[in-house]
Amino acid sequence: MVVESQQHELVIITGMSGAGKTVAIQSFEDLGYYCIDNLPPALLTTFLTLLRDSGKNITRIAAVMDMRGGDFFDSLIGALDHILKEGDIVARILFLDADDQTLVRRYKETRRAHPLAVTGLPLDGIKQERILLSEVKGRAKFVYNTSNMKPKELREKIVNEFASDADHTFSINIMSFGFKHGMPIDADLVFDVRFLKNPYYVEELRYKTGLQTEVSSYVLALEDTQILIQKLTDLFEFMVPLYKQEGKSQLVIAFGCTGGQHRSVTLAEYFGACLAKNENAVISHRDINRRKD
Repeated sequence: MVVESQQHELVIITGMSGAGKTVAIQSFEDLGYYCIDNLPPALLTTFLTLLRDSGKNITRIAAVMDMRGGDFFDSLIGALDHILKEGDIVARILFLDADDQTLVRRYKETRRAHPLAVTGLPLDGIKQERILLSEVKGRAKFVYNTSNMKPKELREKIVNEFASDADHTFSINIMSFGFKHGMPIDADLVFDVRFLKNPYYVEELRYKTGLQTEVSSYVLALEDTQILIQKLTDLFEFMVPLYKQEGKSQLVIAFGCTGGQHRSVTLAEYFGACLAKNENAVISHRDINRRKD
């Protein structure tokens, strides 16, 4: 039996120090790439060989390589030439640049020293770095000038260029919880639904949960619930696109009632189903199995 080799995608993120490589690698991580920061170019081919032999299903890799790696030029150019001969890896360079004035300003704001500024003056290090990186920049498929870019704009540019149709760059987690067990610390939006009538005080519903039709029908039939649904639907239709536009990769929406059994579960299930029509949505119920009577 002949096993076809799997093609890998490698994006090498490099460029001027202070031009946005940290934002870039975080963006690739959000896209599902296997990310490595500060990989010495001399170790690139060794790393790829280990990756092939490991049998892991990792097909997209992003690696930051910069002057911190030492012997930058010869090692990186030589590694790229070797990779291209192999044929099973598509390698591309993303070069991040910015004008001298912007880079100096960023170094002064962060109070960091340029790695090549022997004299301590950022501009001296920047000029030397430009000379050293000129050949690598010439080999780059993508060159982004971030002088006038905000981090959000750089993330958006990377997503537009490198995201595949299968990428879920934005996801919504809808959860239920009980206030008596504590607030969820990872929620972005928390809605307290304890003002709705509590099925716990209906004898035949007390030991059931919002996952069961009897409870969910009871909660959803309440007039106050219908008004709440209408208002929250309008709110989510307004807010979700803005969260995505801002570059947020995940939104956690939490519904809380007293014990996390009835009302919160019902509403988490309801809005989870609604949001899943247009978004990558996941529903969870933190306290549904923590009943204490």
